[in-house]
Amino acid sequence: MAESELEKLERQVDELLALCRRLRDENRSLRDRQEQLATERAHLIQRNELVRARVEAMISRLKSMEQIS
Repeated sequence: MAESELEKLERQVDELLALCRRLRDENRSLRDRQEQLATERAHLIQRNELVRARVEAMISRLKSMEQIS
């Protein structure tokens, strides 16, 4: 194998290694972001359920006040 071919192959391997590192870092970042979003979603669902319960309680109170009047 000629020296220039070996150098070319070595450069290609280096480029592939750099690409793998970049993709690994990006993948890690995306997984972290996905985890953050999943946590935020769970909190929002919990908060929504709490608000829904409060609204339903207010509606029930209003209906009972309406029946008394």
